[in-house]
Amino acid sequence: MTATTETTVPGAVEPVRSTGSDPAYFYCSGVQSYYGESYIVQDVSFQVREGEVLALLGRNGAGKTSTLRTIARMDDPQLVSGEIWLDHKPLHNMADWQAAQFGVGLVPEDRRIIQGLTVEENLKRAQIEEPIGWSLDRIYGHVPRLAERRKQEAVTMSGGEQQMLAVARALARDIKLLLLDEPYEGLAPVIVQEIEKIVAEIKGLGITTIIVEQNAVAALELADRALILDTGQIVFSGTAKEVLDNTELRHEYLAI
Repeated sequence: MTATTETTVPGAVEPVRSTGSDPAYFYCSGVQSYYGESYIVQDVSFQVREGEVLALLGRNGAGKTSTLRTIARMDDPQLVSGEIWLDHKPLHNMADWQAAQFGVGLVPEDRRIIQGLTVEENLKRAQIEEPIGWSLDRIYGHVPRLAERRKQEAVTMSGGEQQMLAVARALARDIKLLLLDEPYEGLAPVIVQEIEKIVAEIKGLGITTIIVEQNAVAALELADRALILDTGQIVFSGTAKEVLDNTELRHEYLAI
């Protein structure tokens, strides 16, 4: 099967600069980033509309996590060229803490729960200032399991509960863009269902989301659109349904 590039897939949205009348809320244009001397993300361009959920898929080593970290303006990998815009602001000119203040919420695969702090202290630490939309009470309303554990030391919770906290901690910043890196990794199926429910609620609230997940079917069932990366380049862009319906595409690039 011949790989399809983002600009030639039927129905794909061309990456263009966002303007006041443009539907794009977030977009990357010609983004390249690298570790050391190795380019990991190569000339990646795509856009996401406000409130849309995008599944970023590919085999291990395809560059998915590196793309998320580049968007979040982490030091590693380093952005060498290209532009990243969110809500008409240039993320590519920001440091990671500036991007976080502006509303980029990255939930990394390792969760990064702070040892020695309770659930509530972890949430408060994430809040840069008094939130406008996401008070602790609102977070607990969407994730009641955390309300039950609010005084418990966070690292003593189960893996699934820590993942719930990692997502909630991102929400505590009043985010504009939620980046989820392998949210279901290593969790029991019953816990995955709980995390899926939380992510579905977030989608229902209209929060723009990019999800990286090896469980491609689960991600696609939640997403509106999908991108597939292969060796750091986009080889497919289209609707989530197109990927679910295309057995050959899923076999070649996702091994499912």
